[in-house]
Amino acid sequence: MNQQSQTPLFDLVNNPVDLKKLPREQLADLCAELRKVIMDTVSVTGGHLGSGMGVVELTVALHYLYDFTDDRLVWDVGHQCYPHKLLTERKDRFHTLRQKDGLSGFSNKWESEYDAYLMGHAGTAASAALGIAMGDRMQGRKRESVAVVGDAAMGCGVAFEALNHAGSLENDKLLVILNDNRWSIAKTVGALSRHLNKLRGGTFYNRAKESIHHLIQSIPVVGKPLDARLGDAVDMVKNMVVPGHLFEELGFRYFGPVDGHNMTEMLEALENVKKLDGVTLLHVLTEKGKGVPGSEDRYDRAHAAKPGKPKVVKKEPELVPVEPAVLQPIVPERPKGRAWTAWFSDSIEKLAETDDKIIAITAAMPDGTGLMDFRERFPERFVDAGIAEQHAVAMASGMATSGMRPVCAIYSSFLQRGYDQVFQEVILQRLPVVFAMDRAGLVGEDGATHNGLYDLSYLRCFPGIVLMSPMDGPELHEMMKLARSLDGPVGIRYPRGNAPEAHDLVGFDGKRQPVALGKAQVLREGADGAVIAYGHMVQTALEAADLLAKHGVNIEVVNARFCKPLDNQFIIELCNRHDRVVTLEDHTQIGGFGSTVLECVAQHGEVRANVQVMGVPDDIFEHMSRAQIIEHVGLTPRHVAQRFRVAKDVAVNT
Repeated sequence: MNQQSQTPLFDLVNNPVDLKKLPREQLADLCAELRKVIMDTVSVTGGHLGSGMGVVELTVALHYLYDFTDDRLVWDVGHQCYPHKLLTERKDRFHTLRQKDGLSGFSNKWESEYDAYLMGHAGTAASAALGIAMGDRMQGRKRESVAVVGDAAMGCGVAFEALNHAGSLENDKLLVILNDNRWSIAKTVGALSRHLNKLRGGTFYNRAKESIHHLIQSIPVVGKPLDARLGDAVDMVKNMVVPGHLFEELGFRYFGPVDGHNMTEMLEALENVKKLDGVTLLHVLTEKGKGVPGSEDRYDRAHAAKPGKPKVVKKEPELVPVEPAVLQPIVPERPKGRAWTAWFSDSIEKLAETDDKIIAITAAMPDGTGLMDFRERFPERFVDAGIAEQHAVAMASGMATSGMRPVCAIYSSFLQRGYDQVFQEVILQRLPVVFAMDRAGLVGEDGATHNGLYDLSYLRCFPGIVLMSPMDGPELHEMMKLARSLDGPVGIRYPRGNAPEAHDLVGFDGKRQPVALGKAQVLREGADGAVIAYGHMVQTALEAADLLAKHGVNIEVVNARFCKPLDNQFIIELCNRHDRVVTLEDHTQIGGFGSTVLECVAQHGEVRANVQVMGVPDDIFEHMSRAQIIEHVGLTPRHVAQRFRVAKDVAVNT
């Protein structure tokens, strides 16, 4: 006897063509089934949960009424798109979400014709959709351009720039859907959020407006002419019903708010706005994490879920020498340890305990950057700027100007968004702002949009900035203390995942030299070459040295600590006492730590060593686990050891 399917409607829908065959009265049931599939899948794969659960009805309605093989749909940010993926010929692969060779956790133009963009950051969808609309108009192409923008993303400066531009145009057709759930990753902040809350609680604007028009037009004989002449008066009365219509002032036709979980209301609203020309904003009220048990009590409304723990069969690697050409990729197990983010959290709290000038700043990421406890302990010295890195950095510069010591905890890839402010407001002013760059390096499942591979390249060219990276948690503590003592800007990078414990650093005797500005530390002696590693890659270098030692090859391992200022004298000495020196970093090879070493050597002149750079190749890398991508780009201990294999004619296998 066949077991009855728990998702009978969803089983019938492989694409929007199938969706359109369902009667409207069944769409609400389909939405419930979609939520079940998302919950069941993300609880295993991990991923962004709350946003997708909140836009199920909106997504179904959009695909029911539009054809996004031709029309264009841009998600802001892309993690809202899980229901969209399930409806667009990807449900059979949905279980591969965020896995190597599987589906991306964001919209991805190379994954499906239904995706207009690879979109992983916030604030840019309105700009992108407007660009599509303008390009279509210039080419005489007729199709719909739709941007779904979260209310927190609407607070981004670039989103306002897009609205300002779009509202001034007369010939382009654009629909911006404001997904108003009052949350980004944390609760939405700012005046826009307050304004939207007023709209949520007030009388529906368009109903009020239409009622006023209808009332005037119903006056015998003079009604219609009077209505035409009293347009401004009607708007004035309307604004008494609904406070401050920001969007219409920007030139948009505003509709809403509508209930984003009422399928009938959603379909009706979309059908109405689809008939209109020009630029339109549809205000949709949704609940982030709808359907996730307990999400209403969580600080992040079930923003993301961690993957379930798979069953792992432990197998000890055999240390049998084989030729590199036939080496099987073996990903070494990493120690559990504590998260780098947790080490940072401890560090900034300890500084704040004794220094009342320490201020923590985040851009809508209080939990992801480890500042939740800081917010509870020092609420008056915690600032969430919303999804506005540009503003966060500029604000930090003002605080530093006033004598405070701001610490901006921003992911490496997100800091790129505030690049101009880093230069103009911090570097040029020579201000003591600390940039704590979490998720620096290869991040794994979040993929290309979130890899923090460029911070050294884009920061070290700035005069006066100090750039450092710790090998483990205790060293992060020391670097935070050092950063506080300096009078200029500082960048500290550390990766996603867990920091090694001291006993996990093989071959390291535990003796620590104090962190001194611009000074490296030798962790392991050796006469057969040297690896100078930056940041957490020190552990990889030590494991490679241990592997080589078992084959009679002894290499020196150096913890660089600083990329700027570089320990120039030590680097030259190192390169003159070895035939081969390898630099190792979890950063793009172009412009990174290795480039810094090569520049140092070039300025000095000829040295004994052949200097080789190991880092991330010049490419864009799709999502896979962090262990898999480290293997893929050749940054495992085995790959490092093979750099020294030729000199000693040793085949190395982990």
